[in-house]
Amino acid sequence: MHIQHIDHFTLRVHEDRLPELLDFYVRVLGLREGDRPAFSFPGRWLYANQQALVHLAGNAPVGEAGPSEVLPTGKLNHISLRATGLKETRDHLAAQGVDWMEAPVPGMPLHQVFLLDPTGLKIELTFHSDELALAGPSTRQAAY
Repeated sequence: MHIQHIDHFTLRVHEDRLPELLDFYVRVLGLREGDRPAFSFPGRWLYANQQALVHLAGNAPVGEAGPSEVLPTGKLNHISLRATGLKETRDHLAAQGVDWMEAPVPGMPLHQVFLLDPTGLKIELTFHSDELALAGPSTRQAAY
């Protein structure tokens, strides 16, 4: 495995918060809204240059007292790292006794591996889907 860079970060909030977050990241930080895969939940992807740097996910549950945005790591849902070496990564994680899940990104040539750090922060390793030919199909499917 060779980590190359941070790919993006995701904020998981209740759907009602999406407009104000979109406004902030576009108006205040100068990002632009761009293409987003057809996930089963609402959200927005915000770009810096050609990079989808901030993902807004409107899928936080609603509790009796209103929107619940409590995660083990607060509003931070996960950190994504672009990586290479999918087969080696699977072998390494298995050898270390680390549990993980995998999922393709709908409509994009990307494949994701998800694991948790000791604090509960979700780490996403993002591989080009071409690596599946060498690594073989995933046996650990993730649900979004």
